[in-house]
Amino acid sequence: MTTATTNRIDSTFSALRSQGKAAFVAYVCAGDPDMARSLEILRALEQAGVDIIELGVPFSDPMADGIVNQMAAHRALEAGASLPGVLGLVRNFRRESELPIVLFTYLNPVYAYGFEAFHHEAAAAGADGVLLLDLPPDESARNAELHELPDLRHIRLIAPTTPADRVPMLARASEGFIYYVSREGVTGAQTDLAEGIADNVAAIKRHTDVPVAVGFGISTPAQAAEVARAADGVVVGSAIVRRVQEHASDPDVARVVGDFVKPLVDAVKSV
Repeated sequence: MTTATTNRIDSTFSALRSQGKAAFVAYVCAGDPDMARSLEILRALEQAGVDIIELGVPFSDPMADGIVNQMAAHRALEAGASLPGVLGLVRNFRRESELPIVLFTYLNPVYAYGFEAFHHEAAAAGADGVLLLDLPPDESARNAELHELPDLRHIRLIAPTTPADRVPMLARASEGFIYYVSREGVTGAQTDLAEGIADNVAAIKRHTDVPVAVGFGISTPAQAAEVARAADGVVVGSAIVRRVQEHASDPDVARVVGDFVKPLVDAVKSV
């Protein structure tokens, strides 16, 4: 189990900070297009130089996701993915890798599984953090059955629409890193970056020493490099998931994903 003093997320950001580099965080949906090839994709992401993997837990009603990530969850569920299966995937990957893993999930699957059991078993499987998209930290504090446990780092979302008086609370409650959502709406690759990323990241960092990673809409090496100049981490999701979608029937989908991700990682590391 990853402990509070050995968490891989913290160690990764600390090492990168000492090098003056930003982290590259890659999102993929667990079990997409199936569990066997999902494991191959995780391996390919590591070989491409990714620093942290956000592993989506497939859910039938992913309201914060755009169509690309919605269809990834659908493909995974159709192929038999489940939360226990996702934890099995983490265990299998952890046998050969120390790459940090954040489980990106909605509350529903975790609640159905058992909130406390999820934290303990996810950490035991080798996960390092969790991003519960629809569980605000103040709501968690009001419900004893949803009290957060120290087994996993709890990643928070902050968006351009987050009220200014709420940002300090979210920043202080964050662990591992803060995921700054750079634009309104749902997930999805964009042709242009949102405005004001550097200023908004700086405003968040006035309230915390926790690293800030920026995501939503990043899809090209040039965009990734630009964000890396302003933030501690760059998150790319939908653009990667689209490659899985386009090559879902290809037995070599992992190589395709790795080939796509490598230039993005290189761009972040060149800054």
